[in-house]
Amino acid sequence: MSAKISYYTKEGLEKLKNDLNQLKTKGRADIARQIAEARDKGDLSENAEYDAAKDAQGHLEARIAKLEESLGNAREIDESQLDTSVVSILSKVTIKNKKNGASFTYTLVSEEEADLKQFKISTQSPIGQGLLGKEKGDTAKIKTPAGEIEFEIVKIEL
Repeated sequence: MSAKISYYTKEGLEKLKNDLNQLKTKGRADIARQIAEARDKGDLSENAEYDAAKDAQGHLEARIAKLEESLGNAREIDESQLDTSVVSILSKVTIKNKKNGASFTYTLVSEEEADLKQFKISTQSPIGQGLLGKEKGDTAKIKTPAGEIEFEIVKIEL
């Protein structure tokens, strides 16, 4: 199986590195302390705190492994090389719903950086996939759980 390359902004890549560092240092230290405290409470075969701490350790190590894999497959995007004539990753796209006239502006980012509150949507999402490769003035027909919606590409920028 080949590794899935993910593209990140400089900020997104730094956040990924910082999250990994935080989990490896503070996260592991906290879990080790919890395990030590639970171990001090006696018989490990009937110690629910110990079991919970070991379980939390397993989840932490799995998260660390996932972040390390993501970081290993991460590539930083050179914004100076991006073409604003078509929608691509890092494009800031203004779209207009052709049915109700509502306009939205989204930035297309990697799945890991997506945050709807900041109007950042994943290139893997239905809307993101429907917008990729479109030019200003094009219509994107996007299948959503509520049915197919047509969006007009109003503006593309970085």
